[in-house]
Amino acid sequence: MKPVIFGLSGLSLTDEETAFFHEARPAGYILFKRNIDTREQVRALTDSLRSLEGRDDVAILVDQEGGRVARLGPPAWPAFPAGPEFDRLYELAPMSAIEAARANAQALGLMLAEVGITVDCHPILDVAREGTTEAIAIRAFGREPMRVGAIGRATLEGLAAGGVVGVVKHMPGHGRALLDSHHALPRVSASDAELEEDLAPFRALAHAPMGMTSHIVFDAWDPERPATLSPVVIERIIRGRIGFDGLLMTDDIDMKALSGSAGDKAAGAIAAGCDIVLDCWARMPEMEEIVNRLGDIAAPSRARLDRAMATLAPPAGDMAELIEKRDRLLALPA
Repeated sequence: MKPVIFGLSGLSLTDEETAFFHEARPAGYILFKRNIDTREQVRALTDSLRSLEGRDDVAILVDQEGGRVARLGPPAWPAFPAGPEFDRLYELAPMSAIEAARANAQALGLMLAEVGITVDCHPILDVAREGTTEAIAIRAFGREPMRVGAIGRATLEGLAAGGVVGVVKHMPGHGRALLDSHHALPRVSASDAELEEDLAPFRALAHAPMGMTSHIVFDAWDPERPATLSPVVIERIIRGRIGFDGLLMTDDIDMKALSGSAGDKAAGAIAAGCDIVLDCWARMPEMEEIVNRLGDIAAPSRARLDRAMATLAPPAGDMAELIEKRDRLLALPA
């Protein structure tokens, strides 16, 4: 098995992809809107991945948060609210916000499990700030670390009850970034003491089965390398200060915050201490380059992957009832 999660090019596996994945044996797969049409089509696609791997616990990921970050959406699937909706309710009624977030995530999990998706790249635990890039601000659970952690915990628990594994992101925190790492490399100049606030939600959920890095330079920790490529940030901050021992994957290495070839970035992330590289765009030459640069997955990383996927439980709950509960709580007057 190679320590990489790959994207797919379309609504079904091509013959070239089938042959390549069979040989490469990636650690998992991630779906985007280009891979999604109908319930029947998505289920057939995920079934084909399970058939290819010869097991049921394949890591099949999607970014399904709600709001603008939703790969499955109307008319085939319902729309889900984004993080700020739960932040607003928390201001009024904290326990209601936590219950709404848990019900929302459980409904999300049920929706994903129905079509064979096993991992949701959610919850986002970045603490929003004044000036936080819009790419994070429109998704975050708020500006107060304890609140972000509480809503994040409820989300992680709800996803698990719905039958999928959650991924906490973007470690060690994206909230202070003023630039969108999809397009540029953000640099954060906050002090070590100030950054403690950003770590708090991740520390509260250090038991999470999976986590995702951020492509951000933190001057206080490693002024030369973004977190994804920094042994200092990964070992001293994420593994050490946060105490996270789950599966650590990169954010998409194709994002413009990182420079170099696909193979260089992938090899650098693994050398820095990431367990798995995330490469989303299904470009065959780049996927081949990554596979050629990476060795087999390390034993501790494979153990973390197996441990994370072992948390998968049968989906439980009624989706319509959970959505009704969420909407009733979110409708509380401000």
